[in-house]
Amino acid sequence: MGENRGPAHARQGDDFRERGNYREALAAYRESLLCDSTQARVWYAAGASETALKLFAEATVSFRKALRIEPDWPEAKHNLARAYFQLGLIDEALSFFRDAATCNNPELSRQAIAVIIPGSPAADNRVILRERQRWADHHPAVLHQLPVLHKAPGNIPASSGKLRIGYLSAFFGNDNWMKPVWGLIDQHDRGRFEIHLFSDTAAAGIGHPQNASDYFHDIGGLSNEAAASLIEACGIELLVDLNGYSTPGRLPVIAAHPARVVVAWFNMYATSGTGSYDYLIGDSEVIPSAEEPYYCERIVRVPGSYLTFNVHYPVPEVADPPALKGNPVTFGCLASQYKTNPDVIRIWCDILKAVPDSRLVLRNSVLSSPGNCRFVQKLFANHGVAPDRVVMLGGTDHFRFLQTYNEIDIALDTFPYNGGTTTTEALWQGVPVVTFWGDRWASRTSASLLRAAGLNDFVADSVEGYVALAARLGNGGTIRGYLSELRRNMRAKLRESPVCATRTFARNMERLYLEMASGEMASR
Repeated sequence: MGENRGPAHARQGDDFRERGNYREALAAYRESLLCDSTQARVWYAAGASETALKLFAEATVSFRKALRIEPDWPEAKHNLARAYFQLGLIDEALSFFRDAATCNNPELSRQAIAVIIPGSPAADNRVILRERQRWADHHPAVLHQLPVLHKAPGNIPASSGKLRIGYLSAFFGNDNWMKPVWGLIDQHDRGRFEIHLFSDTAAAGIGHPQNASDYFHDIGGLSNEAAASLIEACGIELLVDLNGYSTPGRLPVIAAHPARVVVAWFNMYATSGTGSYDYLIGDSEVIPSAEEPYYCERIVRVPGSYLTFNVHYPVPEVADPPALKGNPVTFGCLASQYKTNPDVIRIWCDILKAVPDSRLVLRNSVLSSPGNCRFVQKLFANHGVAPDRVVMLGGTDHFRFLQTYNEIDIALDTFPYNGGTTTTEALWQGVPVVTFWGDRWASRTSASLLRAAGLNDFVADSVEGYVALAARLGNGGTIRGYLSELRRNMRAKLRESPVCATRTFARNMERLYLEMASGEMASR
């Protein structure tokens, strides 16, 4: 009998993976598994390599094979959950994260649950609050790594001179995503406010021009303790966290409470589940007063939308809608794949069936992989929609990404995790977005933006209304002329609407900041 080369191929794969050569590693692991398919460790290593290559559909197969051999392996469950999440199978991901969290060393899996829970179709405000509180309560050593530097404010005397405001973010280099943030920061009154940016991105990586009077602090190489100490040393009176659960590794900085007042805005879209924040800023669309019991923070609302934006980077010109050329109506969505859960796909299939000959264009980086595309195609096929009606496109540079809207007549929102950046970009390219008013903050972000933009007609009151609205637009006899006029005038309409009134928004936010810092808000 010939020598079993399986272990040698596996060792070769390990060497490649250590050097970051994931394609070569995967090829070696597959050779090893051809020799012996009972190696759980090699299936796991293959799945890890596939995950690094964003081959998430293949990774789910590899991790499941590993678990078939070793059913109680928590790391395999955790990483299978990660792959499911990237494919949009949120509730399946949560199930495996929960299984992994019952094993030894569950911190990462419980944290993952807290991060993704607002996007779960099976969750609601009560579940979101419970899961985030559970993570904070079960792992205080993770969250409270540092001593509290400032106690929660009571009646704080008004500051003398300018109010020092700090903004904390790992994403200042992501210009398109940070449009609402830059819209506010650019409009601050420097005569009354001193602005500090605490950034995990170096200044050289930020394309947006910065105000010369602002203070920039590169904290990318700093520990949480050092970052919190720097914020305290700068005398920041009001710190605005722009990370939320998108950067959970920085939550200990917030828990240290390094400023007299700590505020969440822009990137939280649910309660933190912790006692770290004094206030959470939203609006009346995303947080109705009846839902305040599901938040640990004191809720503060700005008039209109809590997000306003200006586009300050190169974008394509608005093109005529493809339906104007006599083509069938084209729906589209350019949201991240993890927002496109099976419920979304089922409802989109209902819309496609209700509009004969229509098609759907999807684009995101996950769809760069043929295996991931086949996985998603099967989800559509399960509801009777043929592959030729769904066009799947992968990642590209941002300008070309935006040009995809030239091929879309009507954008369809995701739920329960709406678009934010996706919605603003579709609108700026002249494409209306159909959404509905959902059951939580994350499922009302688009409604907040659209209503502030004067586009109320594109907001349905239920998922059934969402399907009916999309079908009515797709089947309307005057759809081509209506869409053409809307696209032609969209940017002018947006510029004149509250959703792009960043100066007014800045004044509203500054009033809130002053009330928070002076103690007036706390005394209400």
